[in-house]
Amino acid sequence: MQDKAGRQHRAIGYGRVSTQEQAEHGISLDAQEARIRAYATMRGLELVEVVIDAGVSAGKYTLSTREGGKRVLAAVKAGAVRHVVALKLDRLFRNTIDCLTTVHAWDKAGVSCHLIDMGGASIDTASAMGRMFLTMAAGFAEMERNLTAERTTAALGRKREKGERIGAVPYGKQLDADGLHLIDHPAEQAVVATVRELRAEGLSYRAIAGELNRLGLVNRAGGRFLHTQVVRILEDAA
Repeated sequence: MQDKAGRQHRAIGYGRVSTQEQAEHGISLDAQEARIRAYATMRGLELVEVVIDAGVSAGKYTLSTREGGKRVLAAVKAGAVRHVVALKLDRLFRNTIDCLTTVHAWDKAGVSCHLIDMGGASIDTASAMGRMFLTMAAGFAEMERNLTAERTTAALGRKREKGERIGAVPYGKQLDADGLHLIDHPAEQAVVATVRELRAEGLSYRAIAGELNRLGLVNRAGGRFLHTQVVRILEDAA
């Protein structure tokens, strides 16, 4: 059995990449693991495992809800490791609260968080200075996410004001010759009008779909109307 001093150097590494990051930026899990192993060697840490979460978005899932994240937390809870090593802040945590809450719990358990690449420098929360830098980094990361969201919202607002397309073209509309602005699709607008009239008469969504099919009308794909499509038509036309 390892002695207490030996256990103090045991570490678990963690790497994560989302499907979108893999597709758009070619972020490599192999590269993350190589950096983690090199860092552990440099710091004299004994890596017991490098856990990988592939195709997982940190923006949607906290560490405790990811398959690999659960293994990291279980190792910490069992006292099997004293260090958690990841490449960057956003590989581990969803947001500032997630980061600070988790790291605070690790700190109380005597576990340090190591982030290898934070603007060219590494962070180790074993020290008060490291914890301070992590707090600042998490705050700035959260601010950047919020600023990005605000810029996206503003950009979408301007597109709406100009009548430009946002996302999929709704039923009843089509793109103009430039492919930028939405204009009415005459045939689909006739269907929209029929749907509205039937709904005003008190028919259910299923009954409306059945009536459209009875009339020989087809959906955009050339198939039969479903009640869910009727719901979407009314929502888009609202």
